[in-house]
Amino acid sequence: MALSGVAGAVSWMFYFLALKYGKVAQVGPVDKLSVVIAALLAFLFLGEKITLLNGIGIGLITIGVILTALK
Repeated sequence: MALSGVAGAVSWMFYFLALKYGKVAQVGPVDKLSVVIAALLAFLFLGEKITLLNGIGIGLITIGVILTALK
């Protein structure tokens, strides 16, 4: 439980550092990539099912992050 709190605090610290040195228009979407990473790790290691609708959502988030990073 304590490690979860520490990890969350460190995550927010890096998020705010990224906002300080980067553009909000790029940092925000990259932050949302964590949803994609979590879904893929759950699929690979926990055997979670990804429905067609979930897959479309994951794909759209990924495309949005890529398009934002290229801008």
